[in-house]
Amino acid sequence: MIGIIYHMRYRAEHKQETRRRIVRAASRRFRSRGGEGITIAGLMRDLRLTHGGFYRHFASKQELYAEAIGAALRESETYLSQAAEASPGNELRALISTYLSVAHCRNAAQGCLYAALASEIGRRPRAVRAAFEAALAEHTRNMARFLPGKSAEERERNSVLLFSGMAGALNVARAVNDEGKRQRILDLSREFYIKAFCR
Repeated sequence: MIGIIYHMRYRAEHKQETRRRIVRAASRRFRSRGGEGITIAGLMRDLRLTHGGFYRHFASKQELYAEAIGAALRESETYLSQAAEASPGNELRALISTYLSVAHCRNAAQGCLYAALASEIGRRPRAVRAAFEAALAEHTRNMARFLPGKSAEERERNSVLLFSGMAGALNVARAVNDEGKRQRILDLSREFYIKAFCR
C-alpha cells in the first residue's frame, strides 16, 4: 500500500515538474521568437518529450501562452528585484540601470515580457490578454514599493508609467541594427528615467 501511494505521489510530482519545464521553456521562446515563432512539436522535441504528451498538460497552445505570460513576468520581476535590493538606498536607480542595460537588451528570451510581447498580446484571444493584465497588475504592485509617491495609488501609477516607458525604449533599442544608436537610446532613456523618478 505504501509503495502504491509513493508511486502515485511520484507520478503527480513528475507531471507537475514536466509542466513547469514546458512553461519555463515556452516563456523564454515566446519572448525571443514571438507566439508564432515556435511550434508545439519543436518545443516538445527540444525538451525530449512527445508531441502527444503536450495535451496531457494543456488543452491548446493558447493555454500554454497564457500560463507562460505569468512565468515570464515572475522571472523578470525576480531579476529586477534582485538588482534593486543589491543596492540599498539606490534601489530604483539600480532597477532602471539594469532594465535599460545592453545585457537586458540583448537577452530578450530571459528579459521583460512587456518589451518582448506587449504589442503581440494585444492581438491574442481574450484569455491570453486577461492573463497578461492579471500578471501586469501584480507586477505593478510589487514594483511600486521602489517608486516615489505619497500614496500606494500614486506609487502604482508611477510604476505603470515607468515600466511602460522603459519597455518602449527597450523595444526601440532592440529594433535598430546600429550598436551605437542602440546604446544611445538606452543611455538617453536611462538618464531620463533616473532624473524623472529618482529623488
